Amino acid sequence: MTRGWTDAIARMRGRITRTAESVTSGFPHFADPATGNWTTSPGGDWTGGFWNGMLWLAAHYGDDPRAPSWAARWTARLAPRASSDTVFRGFLFYYGAALGALLCGDRAARETALAGAHGLAASYNPRAEALPLGAAAEEASDVGVGEANVDTVQAAALLLWAHRETGDAVLRDIAVRHAARHIEFCLRDDGSVCQSASFDPATGRMLRRYTHKGITDDSTWARAQAWGILGWTVAHVWSGETRFGDAAERAADWWLAHAPADRVAFWDFDDPKIPNTFRDTSATAIVTASLLTLAPRASTPERSRAYRGAAEATAAALVERYLRPDGVLTDGCYSPRIGLATRHELVWGSYYLFEALHALAGLYDPAKVA
Repeated sequence: MTRGWTDAIARMRGRITRTAESVTSGFPHFADPATGNWTTSPGGDWTGGFWNGMLWLAAHYGDDPRAPSWAARWTARLAPRASSDTVFRGFLFYYGAALGALLCGDRAARETALAGAHGLAASYNPRAEALPLGAAAEEASDVGVGEANVDTVQAAALLLWAHRETGDAVLRDIAVRHAARHIEFCLRDDGSVCQSASFDPATGRMLRRYTHKGITDDSTWARAQAWGILGWTVAHVWSGETRFGDAAERAADWWLAHAPADRVAFWDFDDPKIPNTFRDTSATAIVTASLLTLAPRASTPERSRAYRGAAEATAAALVERYLRPDGVLTDGCYSPRIGLATRHELVWGSYYLFEALHALAGLYDPAKVA
């Protein structure tokens, strides 16, 4: 299906070009499916790095000569966020800047990413062995020095990349401890993922688990499951530690056992209204990209084949049913609890589908860049 993947990439590149030409301030955040118009965030919120990531992929693999300058421009806009008190600097500076250094050798992007990594590492709590959400963390019901959630495991990738660049062993230690602590915080015994945890900042003791964006506090929210698979996969890639591969496989196996037969997840696995409820193409795209990265490193040949096959089938379902000719990925479900963007294009969903398509087309090697 290589031709199908390249056609889908072309559709998404067209969408990227139109967005870069029309968005003059802020960062694309989510888009109305009827008009394709973006709601933007002034400083990138927690999602600006995904837009930059799409630009870096387009700059490296595409043929629009403007893409490198667009990527550099939006990366420069991210630079002030290095000092923002949010763990989501992992998303902002890994995809938004480190990817520019990895793919394009961009020196300014490298320096921006390193600033983000050092700012993030400064928030580490050694008693909890975790990076807390921080006071400025976006899209969380409880934030601050005693809160954690599974979305943030991906931050390990930024710190492990920065360790490779600088040789600073402290960055590696923080990354590994943070990813490991979230196995305790968020990975249930059956392989499902609980989104969030509270801990005592003074002792590090976990106080509770909860899912703040799912249908109930103890449900399995699809995007939490997806972030867990992604986070432990990239921690495994960058650290080489098998415990993270094991955690990623447990979460991935749970997803594959519980995903609908048509591959595209509902927004929460425990919603009693299934199938008459929201899908979430963004969670599904995260998992698709993660499976492609995990497959070459799977613990058994059977798992490797299963992950690759599932990724191909899931990408095909997304492209055939949800990726419009104009490159808009519909039916991303941001937050039903507050009625926010429940059938929209979500920039992170578009990023992960774009990444997955490049891997499937043989352009992007997830074995080299996580």
